[in-house]
Amino acid sequence: MATSALNPLSFNTAAKRSSWPTSKKFKSLLFSPDGIPVIMSCKMGILNSGFYSSLLPSSSCKMIPLSSFNHRLRQYPLGLGTSGSHQSGQFDLSGVSKGGKGKRRSFVYVKSLVDVDKVVESSGSFVGFEGSRTYDAIVIGSGIGGLVAATQLAVKGAKVLVLEKYVIPGGSSGFYERDGYKFDVGSSVMFGFSDKGNLNLITQALAAVGCKIDVIPDPTTVHFHLPDDLSVQVHREYSDFVAEIVHKFPHEKEGILNFYGECWKIFNSLDSLELKSLEEPIYLFGQFFKKPIECLTLAYYLPQNAGDIARKFIKDPQLLSFIDAECFIVSTVNALQTPMINASMVLCDRHFGGINYPVGGVGEIAKSLAKGLVKKGSEILYKANVTNIIVNNGKAVGVKLSDGRKFYARTIISNATRWDTFGKLLEKKNLPKEEENFQKAYVKAPSFLSIHVGIKAEILPPDTDCHHFVLEDDWKNLENSYGSIFLSIPTVLDSSLAPEGRHILHIFTTSSIEDWEGLSRKDYEAKKELVADKIITRLEKKLFPGLKSAIVFKEVGTPKTHRRYLARDSGTYGPMPRNTPKGLLGMPFNTTGIDGLYCVGDSCFPGQGVIAVAFSGVMCAHRVGADLGLERKSPVLDAALLRLLGWLRTLA
Repeated sequence: MATSALNPLSFNTAAKRSSWPTSKKFKSLLFSPDGIPVIMSCKMGILNSGFYSSLLPSSSCKMIPLSSFNHRLRQYPLGLGTSGSHQSGQFDLSGVSKGGKGKRRSFVYVKSLVDVDKVVESSGSFVGFEGSRTYDAIVIGSGIGGLVAATQLAVKGAKVLVLEKYVIPGGSSGFYERDGYKFDVGSSVMFGFSDKGNLNLITQALAAVGCKIDVIPDPTTVHFHLPDDLSVQVHREYSDFVAEIVHKFPHEKEGILNFYGECWKIFNSLDSLELKSLEEPIYLFGQFFKKPIECLTLAYYLPQNAGDIARKFIKDPQLLSFIDAECFIVSTVNALQTPMINASMVLCDRHFGGINYPVGGVGEIAKSLAKGLVKKGSEILYKANVTNIIVNNGKAVGVKLSDGRKFYARTIISNATRWDTFGKLLEKKNLPKEEENFQKAYVKAPSFLSIHVGIKAEILPPDTDCHHFVLEDDWKNLENSYGSIFLSIPTVLDSSLAPEGRHILHIFTTSSIEDWEGLSRKDYEAKKELVADKIITRLEKKLFPGLKSAIVFKEVGTPKTHRRYLARDSGTYGPMPRNTPKGLLGMPFNTTGIDGLYCVGDSCFPGQGVIAVAFSGVMCAHRVGADLGLERKSPVLDAALLRLLGWLRTLA
């Protein structure tokens, strides 16, 4: 392979801008036809740099001997997995500093493309400390809420850096692969993923960055298997669902139509509005003048809960318990504690836009958003564990990683839970009053025990639904740990997720981290097997006889697993009210008591669920965009509105 005629002087000049200590000397790089260095002599490193591309004299592959440039490369610990025997990673150009002590050091800008076929997409990062460029926004975490906020800001022209602790994006909407299976980390029930209306927030977020994912319509949102042999399929078509539930409770026909009619009233009001930040007064006033009736409708229902509305129309205790189960899927609490607006979004969108499963699994959503983010000129950095938010004179100005690196931005957006944000990333002694009030009103929702199983396909009947909810004996067990079981079988919709002749079962049930603390490693593993066996036995008895004998793969995760990989305090999946809340009044929005710091995700308004966190991301991007000067803004109105919203939250 011929050697490039690359000018050594040009290469050295750029390289000497970096001054990190050298460690490993590499002999050569292999450049791909598009100018991307893909092979280092002793490690596989995939980089994508406009700097490198601009130096190449032609589009053919060239082997560039670096020894002639007196140039060294240091592998930075950003590997995202393996491809054969070669480890993917990000590399930092480093030369010998001529600056001496006391002089500012600068660092070379590098982009990386990390084993796309295996895990993720192109990503960029500034491998720099003090002295590097400043971003418009840094987003801590790449869950759906964080990625939606990041991509929406990037579309507005902001330069955004997303820092992700793990090796792939998505958080609880991520994925992992084992033995030919591709497992969703969290729920496979995807709301907000249709092609119509204003609440298809996932579709809109993808489209904003030029991405589209093929989807598979799910004909049944969920199949309930409940006490007293109550079986209810939530059909995609609303009329079919109503017909089924009325058939089960004919004496409550009017009540059923009235309750779900109230849900539609709220949903249609939401869907008629352009959804942006409720903390931005120019937007709010504009929407009110355009849609006053819809805005007043939402204001009326804002402090109300689904259970109270249901009890206005329905008297049958079993039907009310069914509505509790409907809301439990949304919020992990019963209907009396579930805000009516949250319930309405989910209970109607499943019929309006329908549940649509992304081809290739739920993880494709985050992967696509991350790719789109990079296409818009922003960046995402993996294995970047943020340990501290840097506050200077009362303003959030940057973040510090576990390896000592620091990054700075005009605004900081935390996609961590509020407990992690204000209890770990910031010193708890400086907890703002608003956060004290939030933590008095809300507690951490329980985590989950997750069981990912590969089974022989023949064990499932041919007409098996994708999603199931199982509560066999007693309604009182609905909210108890291990009381109810969620089950997803995504291979019913997309068979490519498992080897031929196999299906995936993703089984999860609520579980508290306290159940798993203080155990020896041996006892911990034994308890995982014991609890998982009991859960699988229940499914075998209720749904699939012979299930145990059909299992060919099994992996069990506990709340400690969720805490470790998703960086969520106690493995929680969001807040739940300590007592009966006043709807959504008590939920905090995106701004915080610290200037320049914003929160996004399931511990912000409007709460848990994919559609809710996407909404949170859209709202956050709009509010941050206004504060960055990318949207219209009125400081006087801003201050008045924020004081009003703060006062309203005290009423909850």
